[in-house]
Amino acid sequence: MSDKKEKLRSEEWFGKDDKMGFVHRSWLRNQGHPDHMFRGKPVIGICNTWSDLTPCNAHLREFAEIVKRGIYEAGGFPLEFPVMSLGETIMRPTTMLWRNLVSMDVEETIRANPLDGIVLLTGCDKTTPSTLMGAASVDLPTIVVPGGPMLNGKWRGKDVGSGTLTWQLSEGLKEGTITEKDMVEAESCMSRSAGHCMTMGTASTMGVMVEALGLTLPGASAIPAVDSRKKVMAHLAGNRIVEMVREDLKLSKILTREAFENAIKVNSAVGGSTNMPIHLTAIAGRIGVDLDIEDFDRLGSQMPMLVNLMPSGKYLMEDFFYAGGLPVVIDEIRERIHIGAITANGKTIGDNCRNAPCYDREVIGTVDAPIKENAGIVVLKGNLCENGAMIKPSAATPALMQHKGKAVVFETIEDYHQRIDDPALEIDETSVMILKGVGPVGYPGMPEVGNMDLPEKLLRKGVKDMVRISDGRMSGTAYGTVVLHVSPEAAIGGNLALVRNGDLIELDVKGKRLTLHVSDEELAERRKHWVKPKPVAERGYTKMFIQHVEQADKGCDFDFLKGSSGSEVTRDLH
Repeated sequence: MSDKKEKLRSEEWFGKDDKMGFVHRSWLRNQGHPDHMFRGKPVIGICNTWSDLTPCNAHLREFAEIVKRGIYEAGGFPLEFPVMSLGETIMRPTTMLWRNLVSMDVEETIRANPLDGIVLLTGCDKTTPSTLMGAASVDLPTIVVPGGPMLNGKWRGKDVGSGTLTWQLSEGLKEGTITEKDMVEAESCMSRSAGHCMTMGTASTMGVMVEALGLTLPGASAIPAVDSRKKVMAHLAGNRIVEMVREDLKLSKILTREAFENAIKVNSAVGGSTNMPIHLTAIAGRIGVDLDIEDFDRLGSQMPMLVNLMPSGKYLMEDFFYAGGLPVVIDEIRERIHIGAITANGKTIGDNCRNAPCYDREVIGTVDAPIKENAGIVVLKGNLCENGAMIKPSAATPALMQHKGKAVVFETIEDYHQRIDDPALEIDETSVMILKGVGPVGYPGMPEVGNMDLPEKLLRKGVKDMVRISDGRMSGTAYGTVVLHVSPEAAIGGNLALVRNGDLIELDVKGKRLTLHVSDEELAERRKHWVKPKPVAERGYTKMFIQHVEQADKGCDFDFLKGSSGSEVTRDLH
């Protein structure tokens, strides 16, 4: 990277001796900043997603201070700023509804203020993509400090995974193998430290994603939130962002087409969440890289899964860290990725991970002896999902990957909850469960309800999995033969809206097909009688979301946010 000295962006605020220079400096002085902080020092914005309402990110208040130490040490001027924090575990109806809002908050805050570089403090699912989308739209030097996973859950002598245990207990309660008292006991045992889900759920996947993109220091994503080495990483990130500003190492120099392709392949290698394609596509759209849904299949579906983590495997993120973390995986697949892609530390991803030692081959496999073969996300096409749908084979039941069954249709999530445990519901283990109206527009926000709970009467018979299809998402901690992100969604008139009880549906994962066995003529006749659902909201942000959100295959960003606006303030007072 070049050491050529560039004029600091912040000098437009702090470097002038006129009226506005006086204004910008004088009000900040009420916090006790001395003269020399305003002259020639890179100003680093610390975007903090801390909130007591986001338990996964509750430790980031302390981490901001650690990052500040690193920035001061390297000769920078740190200024922390807040942003709406998205906590998937508490917020209703779904944090996905506000991902784009937060990205706008981050973008406009960065552009409007005297910032030369950015540190993103992230953790829970949407805090990573939302802040990165916003930063990408401005394109300043940026580094990510992932908040890190919780320590392994411990319950009755066993390691348990956050999220994954939730689904297991829920099923057990219906089966009669788990009591309500067991559920209460398990609550504190599952979540016993600061940090996000320690399974390879969406939060962990997002941490892996930003490391694979080259936006963290090497090895950052797997370190548990409460491990002292996570604090060291935060301190070093504070050091490094000041250097990145001096080198003019902007996001656009790291977020190249090659970096995105690396992230897709790495996601498959770690058994990452089905939510990753939606977020990665949105980020790419902000930086100007054209990603297509087919890229995720072409680049990722044939990748071996090397990481043995729940929900697709046995272990948890703490074990992944002790085994060597993501550098081991990247080194294992170096023949399949772009090892020359530049990263935040100024080195290539290949150099960062060369000869990374592995300390536990039960946790991290090899290309020659993977945990599972060809376990990446598969993109399905067919008359039920003309623009695509997705399934995660590593979390599915092999026997159901080729399946034909009759549809049992739930028109809305409320319809599903009302009828799923009705003993009179006509459903058996060969049925295909269909849930409509939970897509980006229909819900709105596309909630994580695609992994529908099975009917109680079938669970009690020992049925553990069924084919489930929806236009919604599912938690990265979940599992099952679940087809997600059907596009176009039912609420805008996709063929999913036309499915009726008893229709024959065929899933063929090997052939990458999802077929509704109803003639085009019959579908056309049904469409004549289809009535578009009324909008859920008539005012405010939710109305804007419904009007402008794109479909899942396009990343669910707003149609007016594609592309970067850069770092120039639109109007200046001078």
